[in-house]
Amino acid sequence: MIGYYFKLALHNAGRNKLITALMVLAVAVGIGASMTTLTVTHLLSGDPLPGKSDRIFYPQVDVDPGSKGREPHDVLDYRTAHDLWSAGQADRQTLVVVNPVKLRADHAGSVPLMGSSISTTADFFAMFDVPFRFGRAWTADDDQRRGRVAVISARLNERLFDGRDSVGQTLRIKDTPVRIIGVLDPWRPSPLFYKIRGGRFSGGETSSFYAVADDIFLPMSTSLDINEGDFQPFTCWAVPDNPGVLQNAPCVAVGVWVELGTPEKVASYGRYLSNYAAEQQRLGRIRHADNTRLRSLMEWLDFNQVVPSDVKVQAVLSFAFLLVCLANVVGLLLARFMRHGGEIGLRRALGASRRSVFTQCLVEAGVIGVAGGIGGLLLTVLGLWVIRSQPVPYADLIHLDVTMFMATFGLSLLASLLAGAIPAYRASSIQPVAQLKLL
Repeated sequence: MIGYYFKLALHNAGRNKLITALMVLAVAVGIGASMTTLTVTHLLSGDPLPGKSDRIFYPQVDVDPGSKGREPHDVLDYRTAHDLWSAGQADRQTLVVVNPVKLRADHAGSVPLMGSSISTTADFFAMFDVPFRFGRAWTADDDQRRGRVAVISARLNERLFDGRDSVGQTLRIKDTPVRIIGVLDPWRPSPLFYKIRGGRFSGGETSSFYAVADDIFLPMSTSLDINEGDFQPFTCWAVPDNPGVLQNAPCVAVGVWVELGTPEKVASYGRYLSNYAAEQQRLGRIRHADNTRLRSLMEWLDFNQVVPSDVKVQAVLSFAFLLVCLANVVGLLLARFMRHGGEIGLRRALGASRRSVFTQCLVEAGVIGVAGGIGGLLLTVLGLWVIRSQPVPYADLIHLDVTMFMATFGLSLLASLLAGAIPAYRASSIQPVAQLKLL
């Protein structure tokens, strides 16, 4: 019977081409608008480390002596961060500081340029599954002996060395030579979780978390030597004696990430964090020993509200627009079914059940939904292309993946069936006698 209902739906669509076209257009425009914004939201709120994010945690300690015991700062002072890192209480742990650097390749004709630098430790690459094209990461030994080594991004390698294997080449960072030991494959976690801080206070600037990844990665110990005086603190509670110097500064600037493989290790690290804060309180360095946090990676992203607020507003508005489109489809379907009330009454008089009529009308609405889904898919692709052409940091991340491709058709079919339910019910409730009198 479904095959018969399908043929009947196609026949009725051909009989009322204008109404059919209007319904398909309404579904397509509503689906295109909603799926465009839904796709953007889906991509920007995704898991940057699929399969591993539940093992990555971000510890926080309230180190500000002037704190009122509310949320700790998003980053730590150098001493606290170094204490947590050197204690080795996690499976892996790494420090992260973001700072711009002036660099150039150590060969003839090279010109200086400004790049984005990450000062970190050896576990960074293994913790975050960073892919390498050439070479390798540095070792814990390099961290300890302040090795003059660096890992560079694929983008910087293309810019300085035309994409060739540059392992063994020399970079000059503030006139200090460092040897390249690794070149990354293109790597662009979305968002750049390891540098997220202050997102909920950024006044809508969270889109910067989707900018391109950093150019150069340096051992923290090496960076402290080379970039002394150039570090930019997140915030300070007193005027530092040596601005731009991390050690002993009354400022926070360093993030700490830890990898904890089991729930037992998470609980154990939480206890360690509390004990450490209590010890520092006894030493008089901090005031609120009970104000510590240990959030998972996804909890940290949620806490910082990393999806840009304008994207959220657009998603809400687009789904409101979809509801308006569906309301129009309901009216058009109702007019269409009532127009064929005589035929429906005749079918009922010949023995068709209300259920059969209801199913036939839903199949007809489903056909409209599939056609609208195809149109909505084309409009979604067009909408994503428009977004990719906009001057926003996340533009090049936008694409239609398989999940959103299937969701487009699923949503269009569901929307059309929901829109068709009321008209189908009305049509199936037609009294045969009343309609046959009009024939």
